Amino acid sequence: MDRRTLLRATVAGAGGLALPFTAWPAAYAAPAQNATGPYGALRAADANGIQLPAGFTSQVVARSRQTVPGTSYVWHDAPDGGAVIPNGTGWVYVSNSEVSSSAGGGASRLVFNASGQVTGASRILSGTNQNCAGGKTPWNTWLSCEETSTGRVWETYPLGGSAVVRPAMGRFKHEAAAADPVRQVIYLTEDETNGKFYRFIPATWGNLSAGTLQVMRAGSATSGSFTWADVPDPDGSPTATRNQVSGAKSFNGGEGCHYADNTVWFTTKGDNRVWQVNLATSTYELAYDDNLVSPGTAPLTGVDNVTGTASGDLYVAEDGGSMDICLITPDDKISVFLRVTGQGSSEITGPAFTPAGNRLYFSSQRGTSGASSGGITYCVTGPFR
Repeated sequence: MDRRTLLRATVAGAGGLALPFTAWPAAYAAPAQNATGPYGALRAADANGIQLPAGFTSQVVARSRQTVPGTSYVWHDAPDGGAVIPNGTGWVYVSNSEVSSSAGGGASRLVFNASGQVTGASRILSGTNQNCAGGKTPWNTWLSCEETSTGRVWETYPLGGSAVVRPAMGRFKHEAAAADPVRQVIYLTEDETNGKFYRFIPATWGNLSAGTLQVMRAGSATSGSFTWADVPDPDGSPTATRNQVSGAKSFNGGEGCHYADNTVWFTTKGDNRVWQVNLATSTYELAYDDNLVSPGTAPLTGVDNVTGTASGDLYVAEDGGSMDICLITPDDKISVFLRVTGQGSSEITGPAFTPAGNRLYFSSQRGTSGASSGGITYCVTGPFR
């Protein structure tokens, strides 16, 4: 019996609580190991240079510095973190631009109808710096995070409204954000070699204008228990937030962040790891480590953005590596889901699924040119489980 099944049996025996199988991704018996993926082997690259399993197809939906087809809007440079937000008639895909304010930093949106056709595109945030990743909220806003030493979180409104800076969420080298509606907090990663893992507790859930910033405290091991401690000065001046709390646990280059079912996962690019934080038990462990993979070589390097599906699968994108999006299943197996060919000087960013779960959006930040002006945003459609 794997640990996930054991936990289900334990809970059911203790309280007679019946939960669906997909409600237990927190029970991963980390770290993941190599295996054949649920969709089989990759086929030869398609016309877009993407290798996919049988039954899946790709299309280009936008290119940097080119007008988005069907609109008059020119897509931004260096597309990075992204998310899909339903709008009642279809959905919106939001995407950050990881360039300076003078070069057009901020975020944009693509609007799709129920058939997946682009019906609009526009800017939702301007004048900001190095907007790398971020995260969506349960109230359908997009948190766009600045990856600078005094970076801020901007709350944007893809369904309409003006962006607002959220200084209470701290000033540091922000990377990604993930909302936890159960505990009513936002988790935040920090892209520093000694970065920290934070959570923001809003004074009122749904309003990020005020609240408390906390940092994880834990030992130096790759698993164990943790606590939270208040950050005395979220403004990070003159002392950086990561240096304010004794015993705060360091992580090597925090990147993507994803919450589901009492668990939050986040990635660290500096050591090619995926961390799993079990919120119900206040413990943490490794969901993936490229030094602990067998048999064969590790499929996932340059670990970066992460998202998940209702089935409990995690999709983790590479910054460099083989330009893969890898899949980690609930039974701790890892495989390559797709590979972008001919773009070795780029990185994969912004993976996000539509509400129906049958379309995956993502970008190649620098495309075939290796420059910020060469970004390409894709959609992959197919029989996702």
